[in-house]
Amino acid sequence: MDAEQFFTDIIDRDESIIWAGRPNFTTFMCSGLPFLAVGIVWGIIGFGFISVFCSTSQRVGNGPPMLFIVPFFIVWLFPCWGSPLYMVWLYLSHGNTAYAITNKRVMLRSGVFGIDFQTIDYDMIRDKQVNVGPIEKMFGVGSILFNTGEVGHKGHPMLKRFYGIENPYDVFRLLKETTVDVKTDWNYPNAKRPDANPGYRTKYEPNGE
Repeated sequence: MDAEQFFTDIIDRDESIIWAGRPNFTTFMCSGLPFLAVGIVWGIIGFGFISVFCSTSQRVGNGPPMLFIVPFFIVWLFPCWGSPLYMVWLYLSHGNTAYAITNKRVMLRSGVFGIDFQTIDYDMIRDKQVNVGPIEKMFGVGSILFNTGEVGHKGHPMLKRFYGIENPYDVFRLLKETTVDVKTDWNYPNAKRPDANPGYRTKYEPNGE
């Protein structure tokens, strides 16, 4: 399916998609590898500890009741069983993930069992950056991150991301130009507005087309 078709249900009547894309499957899946590696190491250590604990309990002949021990180990081993589930989640969510830049906003689509849309108006984007990691570079893709001012854990900014897209530098340049053009169009009369200026209702068309 063409990436633009993922957004046909939510775009406005006077809204047009300037760019749409989807994440590269391999790099999208690789984003879960650090958590998976932690889970494997955690599992090796955890099951070693469980083995020692069980053998010690047998020799001593007493220990905490199983009603307490089993839930404890299930929770404690969360990285071990949670990381493979996260990889499955990534696999299932890739088919529903897409990104778009329109003449009004930025849109992100995701989800596994349901479809979630996030839309970000250009005046909410405070900062943008493009990042091409080693794995992404191998596949000729990259990521675009932008700060909307949302704050997460310990006050760190929560960045939105176009992950593993093709031609990241071209898309980044397009996003910058569109952001500036739309913000300018909202705030100042310019060549893109008609003589009878209806203000915000003016439709932005890139490159004056």
